[in-house]
Amino acid sequence: MEGKNNILIALLVILIGVVSGVGILIGINNAVGVALSPLNARLSAIEREEKNIENKLDTQSSTSAPLADIQQTLGQIQNRLNAIGSNAQPQPPQQPPAEDMNKVYAIDPGVSSILGKKDAPVTIVEFSDFQCPFCARFYPVVKDVLAAYPDKVRVIIKNFPLPFHPNARPAAKLAMAANEQGKFQGMMESLLANGGDVSDAKIKEYAQNLGLDYNKLMADYKNKDAQWEKQIQDDMQLGGSVDVRGTPTFYLNGRKTNSRDLSSFKAEIDAILAGK
Repeated sequence: MEGKNNILIALLVILIGVVSGVGILIGINNAVGVALSPLNARLSAIEREEKNIENKLDTQSSTSAPLADIQQTLGQIQNRLNAIGSNAQPQPPQQPPAEDMNKVYAIDPGVSSILGKKDAPVTIVEFSDFQCPFCARFYPVVKDVLAAYPDKVRVIIKNFPLPFHPNARPAAKLAMAANEQGKFQGMMESLLANGGDVSDAKIKEYAQNLGLDYNKLMADYKNKDAQWEKQIQDDMQLGGSVDVRGTPTFYLNGRKTNSRDLSSFKAEIDAILAGK
């Protein structure tokens, strides 16, 4: 009996030892889990970052092919442009033919207004635009020439309104309407001095200063528009045939001249009068 009790006691001791060991192991495991908790969190964060990187790489790989295709196409275009540039010869800009200053043009006075003596031996033809600042600038020279040669020089005015001067054509018609009252030169001078201004207020001012019948001026200006338009068209067609390239363009007895001051004109006029 005593022997059985000893055995039971021994078994109880062993069982208590085992239970204690298990408890110790569980405690150790819990301690290790608590200690490793920050590391596990960091590992989880690293895993999430790796996943994001993988997703970005997948996205880049999906777009890299189109980008590569575009770059290849651009490279091919550049190669073609380089090939064209290496083979093509630069073309110089087209220049108008040189002016022949010795050519004599036949310029019919027609119905154009004439300044100076009608049968003077020397004729200056001017293709003019009444809105052109250069025509206004050189008109005083024309007056000086007429004053220097009152019996020897006449000036024929031809109309050549430039397309970028919107008032040039109506100004030319107004001067022709004023010519119906013998005031062409006065109206031309008024228009040149005012940049071709044909506003209602200015026309009234011109008429008053020149002593014109305003009602007749406006009636001729409007009612004879087709007549004035034809005269302008005839002048412009003539200008094209005699190589007018801008305004003012001057011809001295049929030859184009570059004279733009009194002394230059006098030298040419004197040579003509001397028969040279």
